[in-house]
Amino acid sequence: MTAHSSFDLFRLSDDHLAVREAVRAIAADKIAPYAAGVDRTESFPQAAHDALVAGDFHAPHVPEQYGGVGADALATCIVIEEVARVCASSSLIPACNKLGSLPLIIAGSEDLKHRYLTPLAQGRTTFSYGLSEREAGSDIASMRTTAKQVGDEWILNGQKSWITNAGVSDYYTVLAVTDPDGRRGGNITAFVVEKADPGFSFGAKERKLGIKGSPTRELLFDNVRLPADRIIGRPGEGMRIALRTLDHTRVTVGAQAVGIAQGALDSALAYVQQRQQFGQRVADFQVVQFMLADMAMAIETARQLVYVAAAKSQREDADLSFFGAAAKCHASDVAMKVTVDAVQLLGGFGYTQDFPVERMLRDAKITQIYEGTNQIQRIVMARHLLAGGTA
Repeated sequence: MTAHSSFDLFRLSDDHLAVREAVRAIAADKIAPYAAGVDRTESFPQAAHDALVAGDFHAPHVPEQYGGVGADALATCIVIEEVARVCASSSLIPACNKLGSLPLIIAGSEDLKHRYLTPLAQGRTTFSYGLSEREAGSDIASMRTTAKQVGDEWILNGQKSWITNAGVSDYYTVLAVTDPDGRRGGNITAFVVEKADPGFSFGAKERKLGIKGSPTRELLFDNVRLPADRIIGRPGEGMRIALRTLDHTRVTVGAQAVGIAQGALDSALAYVQQRQQFGQRVADFQVVQFMLADMAMAIETARQLVYVAAAKSQREDADLSFFGAAAKCHASDVAMKVTVDAVQLLGGFGYTQDFPVERMLRDAKITQIYEGTNQIQRIVMARHLLAGGTA
């Protein structure tokens, strides 16, 4: 056995531990103090954005050749997890930046990568992702947004729904049907759309249950003219690029869910150790200790699954689809249960906005829905197993 034994697989590297320490310090000092206000006012967490940019954590996944720090998939997950631990809305800054720009990293030309990844790495913009539509949520192949080629341009018409950080981002990866008579799913193409493009506008901000600091709006396209060099990959490759992107970014949703759950457990632990009932700390009741133990156990299993999936994402393993879906599905289910239990442990106080667990419960719900509902994740996993794959 070499000096680096198989047991090292279950221990974070010194570099990953350093990332965690650095992000945790920023989150505690620059993000946590504003989290409740961001939620209450439904305002974009600009202070968090600026702090993450200053620390090079706003888009850590961008490769070094485009001005980024080139963080691996696990380091990016750690960043998202630690930010989500104090503010889920703020964690969508690095998460959404990866989702929006990963199609370029996967399939974009070198010109597109330099043109759009460089300002992203510099913190001059954020990047969003336009896939879902009103009538094409889980069934993305049914999208109706179209792009028609006219000479050297493509004319984009239609809309996209539930777009994270819409209106804040300057750049958007947008999927559109480019061959209406083509094979379903094989007739979709990915484009980069700029906020300043004439004919591109936004719907009103959605009124949401949670992640209120991250604006969610529709993208509206009215004869938006895109030069041919805005295509990501080749015409007809959009669905393949979109699904490959989601295989990777579902892992980051899992990381966000783990962070939310950990933040809720942190708050519950602090509360039950100082709250007195019946002449003793609430933490001294065995039923409470069992709840805390179950919460911590669930979080740790979710964290380990997310980290394994992140390693598979970095290696581009063949079973990433299964593990990405499993990580997202399990971690988000854990986040929902843990936040509900955290509210229960705080009793009436947990139901108020005086404590963060109420916000964390509301924020946790979306992790079971976006980037594919957990029902869709189970379909993805089942198909992998039925095709002869192994878990």
